[in-house]
Amino acid sequence: MFNRLTAPARALALALPLALPQAAMANEAAIGARKAQFQLFAFNLGVLGSMAQGRTDYDSGAAQAAADHLYHLTRVANPALWPEGSDNATAANTRALPAIWENLEDFAGRYAALQSGAEAMQAAAGTDLASLQGALGALGGACGACHDSYRAPAP
Repeated sequence: MFNRLTAPARALALALPLALPQAAMANEAAIGARKAQFQLFAFNLGVLGSMAQGRTDYDSGAAQAAADHLYHLTRVANPALWPEGSDNATAANTRALPAIWENLEDFAGRYAALQSGAEAMQAAAGTDLASLQGALGALGGACGACHDSYRAPAP
């Protein structure tokens, strides 16, 4: 029998299964977006690293463009890319460790170090090869420090 008392219960029963997949889909979207951001980090770091290591010739314009991109990418407000439940213990397509959400303050501090490293690189990259090489150590160190604590090894 359908009446005013059972209608809310039925609506809830019908909506609950839809809410769970939507949350999972939102987490999948966040994971995809943050992976895209990190791919852009890697691409631009690759340009700078290749020059720093002498695998490609130093080009001040290309170096400055890559450094500018990194600077702006690190300024993207991205808390929405890190929802709870988007770690590798919950989702299959991420290497983000649950430790991120257990240590959010430390994680944020490491991201701030990445931002500082990107800012220093932006100031140095277009100057000359030696300046680029000098700034790359701090920037790479900021990446590595976060990866060591908060990213699972590649499978």
